[in-house]
Amino acid sequence: MAQISATEQPNMKQVDLTTLNIQQLSTLKQQLDQELSLFQESLTSLKMAQTKFQNSGEALEKITTNSEGKEILVPLTGSMYVPGKLYDTNNVLIDIGTRYYAEKDMDAAKDYFKRKIQFVTEQMEKIQFLGLEKSKIRDAIVEIIEMKLQQQS
Repeated sequence: MAQISATEQPNMKQVDLTTLNIQQLSTLKQQLDQELSLFQESLTSLKMAQTKFQNSGEALEKITTNSEGKEILVPLTGSMYVPGKLYDTNNVLIDIGTRYYAEKDMDAAKDYFKRKIQFVTEQMEKIQFLGLEKSKIRDAIVEIIEMKLQQQS
């Protein structure tokens, strides 16, 4: 018998899916489809954040004390740059979110991006695990709906 196991939420009880009617199963399937869609959107957003942090960490690796005085292009918008020169290669300003910036030395900045990448990766793994569990439940519901429809005909 297919059952929904509530391992993540201890207040919920197990439900024998075969005892539900087709309408209840369809409603449950729609809810799971919505949750899976939300998980996918969350994964996409987290992947974009992960890429942003990885790119920032890689950019820091390219800055050395030998880079001081070298010309660079400074982005003003996504498609507009102005020429500039590196004058302090020991410290950087990093975007820590919601329009706040922090000055950090190179090692602290590298560590910051490393921690952010690790955190985002862990969140992605959690969402992927939950999505896999929800997907298994959804597949079981689809099988039971098909079985009940065959029994009716």
